[in-house]
Amino acid sequence: MPRIINSRLAYDGYAKVSVLTLAADGGEEFRREVVSIGQSACVLPYDPDRKVALLVQLPRAPLIAQAIEGDLLEAPAGMLGADETPEASVRREAMEETGVRLGELEPVGICWPSPGVLAERTHLFLGRYSLSDRIGPGGGLPEEHEMVSVEEKSLRELWALSTRGELRDLKTLTLLLALYARRPQLF
Repeated sequence: MPRIINSRLAYDGYAKVSVLTLAADGGEEFRREVVSIGQSACVLPYDPDRKVALLVQLPRAPLIAQAIEGDLLEAPAGMLGADETPEASVRREAMEETGVRLGELEPVGICWPSPGVLAERTHLFLGRYSLSDRIGPGGGLPEEHEMVSVEEKSLRELWALSTRGELRDLKTLTLLLALYARRPQLF
């Protein structure tokens, strides 16, 4: 198992970028960059009675930088605040981004989205809501410049997008697959 023999902070902003020097069992040294942003949480809000889910679209800098047209269709997500639980985070993010008050939360798992370079753990949840739980405007926080648009889509339509390879956000695809595995009758 490689061990860290040196760590240097190369950048300290919203993300922290560290350059690690590691030594393999045989003694050879190599470097890796690690981007740290903290923990995140993501929820797929779904209404089991109407068989729909709430998703968001917002401009993403990495897509803009690669000249990729259009926004991703995503489940609401965000970074955990200081001393905030993952459950509190997804409830806050769902309200900020979609204006929905979530009911029962169902944990799906904790994953590492891109462990080759990104030191981020993402907590995944399914969250029930009903039409009467849409109590806020959504759209994200103006001071965060998110520019969120909210879409309510049928689960059948989301499943069709996924089978055509058109649901391109990994956390959203994972949550949709989890919902399908647990409640296929909703599709």
